Amino acid sequence: MSYDYLFKYIIIGDTAVGKSCLLLQFTDKRFQPIHDLTIGVEFGTRTIELQKKSIKLQVWDTAGQDNFRSITRSYYRGAAGALLVYDITRRTTFEHLTTWLEDARELASPNMTIMLVGNKADLDKSREVERAEGEEFAKRHGLIFIETSAKTAENVEKAFIDTARSIYGKVQEGELSGGAGPEGVKIGPGATPGVDADESGCGC
Repeated sequence: MSYDYLFKYIIIGDTAVGKSCLLLQFTDKRFQPIHDLTIGVEFGTRTIELQKKSIKLQVWDTAGQDNFRSITRSYYRGAAGALLVYDITRRTTFEHLTTWLEDARELASPNMTIMLVGNKADLDKSREVERAEGEEFAKRHGLIFIETSAKTAENVEKAFIDTARSIYGKVQEGELSGGAGPEGVKIGPGATPGVDADESGCGC
């Protein structure tokens, strides 16, 4: 299928916060309650329409275990967007966000869009992290914030599309190029010759 742009995403965060379930809900619109732990990385794709452009999202789901950290770190370099996920019912996953964010800021493009995602909003009665805490963390670190439920699909679509909208804005402003470089944005075969290249500031 032809597309105007390809945006590469990475999903990061502790193990069992629902990263794989978020990806499955977004790409396949289904929830899998029992999911094997991700070994290394997995990926999925979906094409969306944004401002009359066809944008293919290539989403890499990374393992949260420390022993896979060296493998997953290599995927930061080519990402235009990241979903930094924690589980609202497990405070430790929130406390570890700073470490994940440090990796992202060190290894990825400085113009990468990062969406902070508080997942498992359907388990509000078991909540250990208040929404206001997530909002404050995001504000302090310059992130976009949202709470989601991979189980009910609440805000899952919005998380991915709002991230894409931010990335597309950066492409139009020239903050991200549309080449095949390390910034996670590529002009696709469906792009209008000359027009989309000029928008992105890259004639590749």
